[in-house]
Amino acid sequence: MAFKKYIHDGSFLWLGLVLLIALCIAFLLPVAPEDYWWYLRVGQQTLTNGSIPTTDLFTYSIPGQAIYYHSWGASVLFWLLYKAGGLTLTVLMRGIIVFITYTLVWFTARRAGAGRLGSSLVLLVAILASSNNWEMRPQLLVYPLFAAALWILYRWQEGEKKGVWWLPLIAFFWGNLHASFVMLIALVLAAIVFGKGDRKCLMIVMAGVLIAICINPRGWYSWQYVFNSLTTPSNQLFSQEWMPPVNQGWQMNLFFFWLLIFPVLAALSPRKLSWMEWSWYVGFGFMALWGLRYGVWFILILAVLTAELLADWEKRWLREPEISHPRLNIAIPFVLLISSLAFLPGLREQWWKEAPPITMNTPETATIWLRKNPQLSGPLFTEMGFASYLEFALPERLVWIDTRMYIYPSSMWVDYEAITYASPDWESRLKSTGANLIMISENEQPKLITALEGSANWCQVYRDNVARIYTRGACRK
Repeated sequence: MAFKKYIHDGSFLWLGLVLLIALCIAFLLPVAPEDYWWYLRVGQQTLTNGSIPTTDLFTYSIPGQAIYYHSWGASVLFWLLYKAGGLTLTVLMRGIIVFITYTLVWFTARRAGAGRLGSSLVLLVAILASSNNWEMRPQLLVYPLFAAALWILYRWQEGEKKGVWWLPLIAFFWGNLHASFVMLIALVLAAIVFGKGDRKCLMIVMAGVLIAICINPRGWYSWQYVFNSLTTPSNQLFSQEWMPPVNQGWQMNLFFFWLLIFPVLAALSPRKLSWMEWSWYVGFGFMALWGLRYGVWFILILAVLTAELLADWEKRWLREPEISHPRLNIAIPFVLLISSLAFLPGLREQWWKEAPPITMNTPETATIWLRKNPQLSGPLFTEMGFASYLEFALPERLVWIDTRMYIYPSSMWVDYEAITYASPDWESRLKSTGANLIMISENEQPKLITALEGSANWCQVYRDNVARIYTRGACRK
């Protein structure tokens, strides 16, 4: 009945307009190298060897060190998509994930009582505030699972028990895609404690969720991986996404404004939130302020709660349409969504002469040049994002460090930062890495470039607008 109502009242037209913006953003966002290319390599090796890699094969600094790749399922999926359709198919997958995630959030808001206009406008704010979390990485793949869990728990709160039995299946997929499965556990635990549905049923389902999470190649070790990720000094001290968010940039301005205005909105709104909803707001809000990586989960919850609080005002001030055109209300959003495909990489270049690049800060041309010059002796030191790409595109050139933050000791990250920012002892630290060849990022390491240009111990042998390559030794005149 609700679906028919949304067709007749124009809800899908508003939703289609918002999702058009979301899909255009998803298709136009470049693929950043940091946590994508080395995942491709892991997926490739997993399928080639028939097993998940267990030791480091990418670096010369920690060769053979034991490594646990929890997101093996995401790695395999990334590789299969890339092999089948390159970055075009990969970016299309991102669009599909974004579409499913935010559509589910919209339906959850409507089920919670939100109006057609308020739910769509709040969803647009959520899309804009969280689109900086749409990087091509395993976490992206589990956003629809989180949104589906929200939808299911709202139904459970209203007395519908059948849907909760899908939660263990969601947990199984989540447990093999990404270690953020603790977000699902937090959602369900809060519902058990503060919700109004059948708690006994949900407690049984919770047991199934915990078991399903451990159905993965390493079983209960997945919990140890989560613990290590939360306590490893390299993550906590040197990875920006593990640090508290700061109010820099328009997206974070939007996030903090939303965070501050929500309690005021909740106090003034005629509608009151349930204890379960407040527990989600407080719990996930605390996590969002604790670490940048948790913000996206909070925003998805915040979208539902905000739209719900606006519902009574929308009903009072905006009249529902008396006459509608059901076919147009379906056809127009469909056409809008299909038209967004024109912005896919590989297609937009056909009509857009100055289309934005598919990748960002990725040394594709420099890597081709380096492959054609195998006589240049290593080892190779490079910017950590570059390293991720080289590990996939030029695996014979082992690197010193990459974006797998947790596997390297803090001392290596101290050295990396000192070299990158050209501290007074940068050259001695670089020498200690054993590198005879370095690839520098024009965007990420400008201070190091300046230092290298002023050093008599390094010679530039390659340069483009993304990367520079230097070899150890004075340049020949």
